[in-house]
Amino acid sequence: MTSLFSYLLTFFGIMYWFFRAIATLLYQLDVDFFAQPINANIEILILFLSLPCMVLVIKRNIIGAAGYLGSYAAYFGTALYELIMASQETGLDIPSSANLICICVGIILPLLTFFDILFNKNRTLGKGGKKEDWFYKNEKFDREFDERADRNQYRL
Repeated sequence: MTSLFSYLLTFFGIMYWFFRAIATLLYQLDVDFFAQPINANIEILILFLSLPCMVLVIKRNIIGAAGYLGSYAAYFGTALYELIMASQETGLDIPSSANLICICVGIILPLLTFFDILFNKNRTLGKGGKKEDWFYKNEKFDREFDERADRNQYRL
């Protein structure tokens, strides 16, 4: 990760994970909190599934970002649809508005993370970093051996 945007997205993703963990814990302890989990059992499963995805996102792996986006979009996407349909009939109250904001953040943050990793131009090919890429990308710098190099004929 070389850009500030990538660092901030990852940091906000980790902060959002802690926020959802605290909201789920407080829901399990029957403490009032402004954000309630949609389904507590699935929320716990999503929290544990997103841990390895966050490690892969930190390593800038597209598979981790896809898993992160897929799990959050499947969980929060259906809840967003149900909340919008229910709000058209009854209207939005304050707890529903707070859940709507949390759900929207839960969809937008993984989507931005996925697109950041997908379209990041700072990804490198070699293990050493961006400084080596000019060498490995260019074929004109490939080593050319002469006939003596293969036989290792050295005179003492």
